[in-house]
Amino acid sequence: MTDKPALRTRMRAARREHEAAIPASMRGLLFLRPPAPLLDLIDPAACIGLYYPVGSEASPLGYARWFYEAGHTVALPWFADKTSPMTFRQWSNPFVEDELEPAPWGGLQPDGSAEAVTPDVLIVPLLAFTDRGERLGQGGGHYDRYLQNNQDAITIGIGWDCQRVERLPVEPHDMPLRAVVTPTRFYGPF
Repeated sequence: MTDKPALRTRMRAARREHEAAIPASMRGLLFLRPPAPLLDLIDPAACIGLYYPVGSEASPLGYARWFYEAGHTVALPWFADKTSPMTFRQWSNPFVEDELEPAPWGGLQPDGSAEAVTPDVLIVPLLAFTDRGERLGQGGGHYDRYLQNNQDAITIGIGWDCQRVERLPVEPHDMPLRAVVTPTRFYGPF
């Protein structure tokens, strides 16, 4: 269980298989609106940082649109290049993807002229999670490093039910989640 690379490989495969088994028409209905227990954690004026999904990641794009319509500022991670730290830039309208550009790590990001912001809430991707708020990410450490400098941010993971595991190898730099949302459950707050 302490071999993170092997666990990442296994969880990527499980996530890919799970997501592929969901009919496209059903996938489009998942994660459209944040559940009430999640909304209870979020200030009405909070800036919401999300991610642009890559591959079989659970998509927070429905949440982006919902928060935008509710009057929140919405932001996506932004990288100048693969060696730069992660920051966030405003996504001025999550119903329009034309203003986004390819990101160095895949997916899309706002262009470099978008306003830099500091989210109060982060909706984060994951490969695996526990029902105690532990998270296994892709291994780049971008979110852990960002959260070390922004510890007041509320972190919410979203993923597929198959990504829940009993235990994860946790290291001192691993930042815990406040809650996790799957299509069938809300875990937390932790």
